[in-house]
Amino acid sequence: MTWGTHKGIIPQLLFTLLGGITGVLLGKFYLTSKIRKRQTQIQKELPDVLDLLTVSVDAGLGFDAALTRVVEKDTGELSEELRKTLKEIQMGKSRRQALKDLGERTGVEDLLTFVGSMIQADQLGVSISKVIRTQAEQIRLKRRQRIEEKAMKAPVKMLIPLVLFIFPTIFIVLLGPAMMTIIKTFAGM
Repeated sequence: MTWGTHKGIIPQLLFTLLGGITGVLLGKFYLTSKIRKRQTQIQKELPDVLDLLTVSVDAGLGFDAALTRVVEKDTGELSEELRKTLKEIQMGKSRRQALKDLGERTGVEDLLTFVGSMIQADQLGVSISKVIRTQAEQIRLKRRQRIEEKAMKAPVKMLIPLVLFIFPTIFIVLLGPAMMTIIKTFAGM
């Protein structure tokens, strides 16, 4: 082999390597984006699902029957996860383990808190209805706090476009005629 054939191979290897790295990074970014979107959707659905669960348990249904009712009545990401959890319970997995798996599968902090509370209530014999109602209230409070936090960050995020795009335009409109007059005055001297 001569040096001339190596010249063609090196750029091909570099382009292949660069393409592979780009593909991996883009795939990771896409997957992370999808995960965040799904977790956000689950987090939005959680208070309503908990309310429906509370009403079902208050009506006299057991926890598993209430979950079945929620899965029948509601659609969405959380309902699909609850459907998987119910199937796991029906196949023989303990309720505690199925709920733990639900929390780990979704990775949503509020759902993990709810699952932990449900497991603890089951172990201690506490009223499930009260636990679900309390969890729904806490999740709504957290949601309100997150929204307020985002609202507090909005002025800071708006500052950059304001300084870069709006202020210069205002200065041009306000000071433009004055600058033209000053230039004409000094040019005439």
